[in-house]
Amino acid sequence: MAPPPHRRPGFSRKAQYGLFATYVIAIAGTVVAALLLIISVADPTGFAALRAAGAEITAPVARFFNSIRRTGNDMGGNLSAYFDAASKNAALTKEVKANRTKLIEARALKVENARLRGLLKLRDESGEQVAVGRLISSTASSTRRVATLSIGSNYGIERAQPVRGPSGLIGRVIETGPTTARILLVTDAENLVPVMRLGDGLPAFSTGLGNGLVVIKPLNLGESPFKVGDIIVTSGNGGLYQPNIPFARVIRKTNDGALAKPLADPSNSPYAIVMKAYQAEARAVQQAIAPDGKAKEVAE
Repeated sequence: MAPPPHRRPGFSRKAQYGLFATYVIAIAGTVVAALLLIISVADPTGFAALRAAGAEITAPVARFFNSIRRTGNDMGGNLSAYFDAASKNAALTKEVKANRTKLIEARALKVENARLRGLLKLRDESGEQVAVGRLISSTASSTRRVATLSIGSNYGIERAQPVRGPSGLIGRVIETGPTTARILLVTDAENLVPVMRLGDGLPAFSTGLGNGLVVIKPLNLGESPFKVGDIIVTSGNGGLYQPNIPFARVIRKTNDGALAKPLADPSNSPYAIVMKAYQAEARAVQQAIAPDGKAKEVAE
């Protein structure tokens, strides 16, 4: 026959000892508490000494648990600070990127404003301008050095009209359409420009090399009179280009002339001014020349 599931503690000696120990501890705790209460009332000074002794005994344990609590709080604070710093860092990074974009836009706007101010100043100083347009393209590598202007015959643009930018001469118009025009750059090998040295007016002529540079040769053959750094401007000879338009700077002396770099860079000059020919006769002659450089047959 199986024993009942719930047996009394008396059936187990171990259970009896455990129950007895519980009673003993409870009675002892009650007695100690009663004694401490009596001592605290009868002898407060002695009770204070006992309390101090108890505090000294339990102090190491209290310190241990307190250090554990502080460590836990510090770890929680550090984790919170880490995630907070990460979120702040992401926000600051985003703000820096936005500010960098705004700074780049502001610098670009400043450069654009400077170009426009230079163009307005040039337009006010030049009384023979026809129109102002934007250079929308230029050849980087080709047999011809040409650029495209965003204005054409609808704006009064005609062939053989000089084109210049704020920095200097760019070229001349060789073809026109209703809304665009092609410009033969000064760096083209077939573009001959009468020039002179600034300062003493030494006459010379310029031809393009097709690589972004021009060759300056004096009219009087002989040893090259140029030196590095000389500024070359248009002379007005031929009647097409007005005199004293900034043209180029000498970068190297040669045996019979000099190599120079044009002051106006079409790739860095988005705006250009189309001007009238310096003399009407020169414009008529230039208009009688085909874009390929050959003279047209004029019926008598």
